[in-house]
Amino acid sequence: MNPAAVILAESGGSGMSFMIRHLVDFELFGQKLSITTTHIAIVIVDLILILFAIAVKVKFSHPDNVPGTFQSAVEFLVEFVGNFVSDNMGPKNGKRFLNYTGSIFLFILLSNISGLLGLRPPTADYGVTLPLGLLTCFLIHFNGMRSKKFGYVKAYFEPIPLFLPMNLISEISTPISLSLRLFGNVMSGTVMMGLWYSLMPVFARLGVPSFLHIYFDLFSGAIQTYVFCMLTTIFIQDKMGDPE
Repeated sequence: MNPAAVILAESGGSGMSFMIRHLVDFELFGQKLSITTTHIAIVIVDLILILFAIAVKVKFSHPDNVPGTFQSAVEFLVEFVGNFVSDNMGPKNGKRFLNYTGSIFLFILLSNISGLLGLRPPTADYGVTLPLGLLTCFLIHFNGMRSKKFGYVKAYFEPIPLFLPMNLISEISTPISLSLRLFGNVMSGTVMMGLWYSLMPVFARLGVPSFLHIYFDLFSGAIQTYVFCMLTTIFIQDKMGDPE
């Protein structure tokens, strides 16, 4: 069966499932690897983002004198993310991190709401949210050291050297809390929808789930995207110092 069709056929053909399914197993350098529904969903999300980027490029290469709906929506999105980053990081640092924040914003948002497309959200897999948390953690410490140099390391021994273990534990918890918060909220919605489709009679699967999808996928997904990006910009700026 086609991998995308497998995703849509899960849970009685409802298009929702809270289980990760292995689609294809193969060996690479002696290691057994698997292609799962998460990988397929990520590919679909990435293809949508690539097509969106191409459409934006083509549209803005020949902008209309009177912006249409698509152009206005893109301009609103760019302005929204730009103001969001600048408010948290200041104008100078906001420009530096606009591309990164905008990229993860679009990826996480589309991943979170992909349940509306009949996919299992990639962010309902901890193997996706943990790398996002680790990437943010890397940027936090890299930019902190770049900005404060030796003073960044010195801060871990303050107010007294005995606080070093607690300061290290606090830093280790950052990517874990970021990734678990996103994963837990998206996964809970995925489980709820999967249970609804699995346990409710056929007539209850018509109409009512649309309202549940709006809440769990669209509303909750947008909120979790906003929270993840907000914490990312705040944590990075906190290590770099006050906004300029």
